[in-house]
This record gives sequence, structure tokens and C-alpha cells, in this order.
Amino acid sequence: MTFPFDIALVWLDLAGVFFFAVSGSLLAARKQFDIIGSLLLASLVSLGGGVIRDIILNTTPAAFTNPAYLAPPVLATVLVYFLFSSFQRFTSLLTLFDAGGLALFCITGTLKALTLGMNPIAAILLGVTTAVGGGLLRDITANEVPQLFDPRDLYALPAFSGAALTTFLWVTGAFNALTACAVAAVVFTFRVIAWRRSWYVPLAVHGWQRRGLDASTGPGGDAGGGPGAPRN
Repeated sequence: MTFPFDIALVWLDLAGVFFFAVSGSLLAARKQFDIIGSLLLASLVSLGGGVIRDIILNTTPAAFTNPAYLAPPVLATVLVYFLFSSFQRFTSLLTLFDAGGLALFCITGTLKALTLGMNPIAAILLGVTTAVGGGLLRDITANEVPQLFDPRDLYALPAFSGAALTTFLWVTGAFNALTACAVAAVVFTFRVIAWRRSWYVPLAVHGWQRRGLDASTGPGGDAGGGPGAPRN
């Protein structure tokens, strides 16, 4: 069964670009960047994951061949420039737009890998890379702790679930526009609920606890201050 990376999925991809671009511009506004910095951060988060994916797949990045991919970051930058004062009271907007981009990119990234003949495991990994890559670049550039590595949050796991569901539906012949939207809704909901309820996965070493994560002392500080402090 083949499900071509047709115009419908290009629109899904462009929607993901827009959602991520808004998250980048919102972060730039909170950091008091100028409008050029906002545009650059929006472009980095929205196009970075796809560029990484396409380089791994040895194809020319879509952002460099289709001018339509440059429009969402510009639109996002302009919207945030004029509307940020109205957005400020909605502190969750950045996370919601980021979750929307994550949900769409894990699908389109996985699907592009599958259509180019990658095996299911590799396709899942590339779907996750597409979904989290831009956010990682955004947070590092803005001098934020990357959400991908935040022990108090789930970021990669929703992307893994979306990429795995997409691959399963593709292999079983059940992937279509309707099931793609359903997968996106599942990933978006998973990400938002995990953020709202502070879900997390175990730390890297058994017996470690999260006591002191909000403290200023790091792993090299006093015995109880770092995220890697052992249980007493």
C-alpha cells in the first residue's frame, strides 16, 4: 500500500511549520528579542527539524525547494508582533502551539521517511527527529533549558507515540487523511495533558528522585540540591 506525500500532507506539514513558528516568535517576544530575532527564531524552530530529517534522507530540504515553507514563519512573526500584548495573559499559548507542531511533524516526518523506503524503525526515529529537532534548536538558541531534556516534562514520548502510530497504520494499510488527523489529535492531547499534570518518566538512575529540581544548586552542589541526588 502506498500513501503518497501529496498535497494534503504538504498542507499538514505547512500547518506544523506555522504552529512551531508561532511558538518561536512567542518565546522571542518573552525574551524581548527584536523583530529580526523573532523571525529567525521562528524560522529555526519551524524549519530546523525538517531540514535535519531531509539531510539524513539525502534529499534537498523542502524549505529550500518550496517557497511556501518560508511564508508561515513570516506570518507568525507578524501576528505575534501585533498581537503579543493580547496574548500575554494566555501563558499556555507557547506550549499549545508547540504541541500542535509536535503532533503534525511526527506524522509528516515519519511518512516522508516511509515513502522514501526507510524501514519502520528508522522511519519512527526520523519522525521523532523531525518533531523535536526544531524545538531543541529553538530552546538552545534562546538560552532555555531544552524541553527535550527537562526531567519534569514529557516531550519526546508523545512524538514517539505519534510516529509509532503512523508507522503502524502505514504498515497495516490503514493510513489516510482521517487517521492522520486522529493521530495528530492523540499526540496533541497526550502532550498537553502531560504538561498540565506534570507527568514524567523515571530519571536516568534507579533510586534518584526529583527533589531539588527547582533549587538553584546543580548536581555539583550540596547533597540534596541537584536532580541527581540519591535517596536518603
